[in-house]
Amino acid sequence: MRIASLNLQNLRLLRDGGRAHLHGARDRDEPAMPEHDEPDRRLTAGLLAATGADVLALQEVFDAESLDFFHDHYLAPVAGPYRNRLCLPGNDGRGLDVAVMARRDWDDATSHAALLPGDLGFAPPAGIAHDLPIFRRDCLELRFGALTVFVVHFKAPPPDPALSWKVRRLEAEAVRRLLPSEPWALWLVIGDLNEPREDGPRAVAPLEEVGVDLGLRMPERDRWTYFEPHVGEHHRPDALIASPALAQRYPDVVPRVLHRGLGHEAGPGRGARLSGVGEHRPHASDHAALVVEFPGL
Repeated sequence: MRIASLNLQNLRLLRDGGRAHLHGARDRDEPAMPEHDEPDRRLTAGLLAATGADVLALQEVFDAESLDFFHDHYLAPVAGPYRNRLCLPGNDGRGLDVAVMARRDWDDATSHAALLPGDLGFAPPAGIAHDLPIFRRDCLELRFGALTVFVVHFKAPPPDPALSWKVRRLEAEAVRRLLPSEPWALWLVIGDLNEPREDGPRAVAPLEEVGVDLGLRMPERDRWTYFEPHVGEHHRPDALIASPALAQRYPDVVPRVLHRGLGHEAGPGRGARLSGVGEHRPHASDHAALVVEFPGL
């Protein structure tokens, strides 16, 4: 099984004057440049096609309608169909959810968007309401045979980094409690953990303590998945945390980061850019794609 993760950067279906089209790969605080929207989404599809993945774990998808429109009009023509698709309403105030597309059937799929701290037997830290859902988007749990996959998108640092750290710690601890407890269990936490590079205690430490960060198997120069143009820094918010049993079963499996959909401003990365990528835009996303393959699963 080959699995890929990508933050699609605000994939949203818009209808202007009855015309359906997708929001480009840009954040809402960026100036609107509609001429880049269509090329962006063709590059997004090209990047996902390049992963060759059986399962796509996606972040920042507005809803199922947006996901289906992107699949039917952009992805399927260049990558073939993903007949199984899922995007459930989450808790993001902007409506950006996690989603999955798969070529194979899953045995079970569970949303944890409604999960409260009390449901897992712990109190939230100071500053976080006890009746507020733990996950700022969702933790989407899917079982593919022996492998359980948890698709996540944790809270970003802005606008209050200290409070956001507490939220991410709560999210990480919640995922930890949702993980299968058997020592032989095969599980993978995949997605955008939004953990910055600053020194100090890591909010996602609860996951790193019980799992294996497969990204550390890559050379350090290749690990980055995000470029912050305002400060010129590279970060690694996107992660693959595997159960010890999964990591032990595949000791030689090394993930790949596909930088080819990023704007040229982000630096060379691994592999040539896709044709049509600009200095900043058009681009596939402001994140690189992360790919891992587990033969035999």
